[in-house]
Amino acid sequence: MSEARQIDVERVVCRLDDLDAGGARGFSIGAGDWPLRGFVVRINDQVRGFINSCPHARHPLNFKPHQFLTADGSLILCSSHGALFEKLTGYCIAGPCAGQSLRTVPLEVTDGYVMLAHDAGTALLE
Repeated sequence: MSEARQIDVERVVCRLDDLDAGGARGFSIGAGDWPLRGFVVRINDQVRGFINSCPHARHPLNFKPHQFLTADGSLILCSSHGALFEKLTGYCIAGPCAGQSLRTVPLEVTDGYVMLAHDAGTALLE
């Protein structure tokens, strides 16, 4: 008999199947006044995570739930001021924060779930 793996539900961002191959999805983890608010982007078989805060004015990037990408899905878009970011790196290529980057959220994919990496808490404090 094989052992069933325990999933740490407090670290689950979403199911990998809930994230389209070129899509994005917002998440909030934690409770109280300061939960971690972020979003994940899937690029083919890779998943990247970012804090949902534009480096320009610290606004959330999206106005509508899960709407983080340009119309063609090729870039991350800040809905407040139009900044454009690379999906793979979070690097701003155009807009008021050109040359800056989104803060990354360390992730891992385990048993079909996108999860915060075990060291995410430490990495987010840097």
